[in-house]
Amino acid sequence: MDLENQARIKSLADQYGEDLVVVLGAGEAEAASLAAETVTEGDPTYAGPLAGVQLGLPVYHAFELKDSVDPGVYDDQAGMMEMVLDVDALIDAVKKFRA
Repeated sequence: MDLENQARIKSLADQYGEDLVVVLGAGEAEAASLAAETVTEGDPTYAGPLAGVQLGLPVYHAFELKDSVDPGVYDDQAGMMEMVLDVDALIDAVKKFRA
């Protein structure tokens, strides 16, 4: 997760606290895992605004929310990617960071 997004999430977490949920759209399991770790346990590279900051935010991959989104919107925004990406690996990579 880049430094700008870390700063944005930190600011939103300061503003909304426990009411904030992070939804990721990463296309690779490793990237999804790193981003999920960053918003829950802090930046593991100790390079960004979330270095040493454990936000503990609930984090989901967009594919996990398919049943909660208007089907037309989901198809337009994620339908094609769902066909070409390893959905299970992406969900598993993020899910392990939820209690």
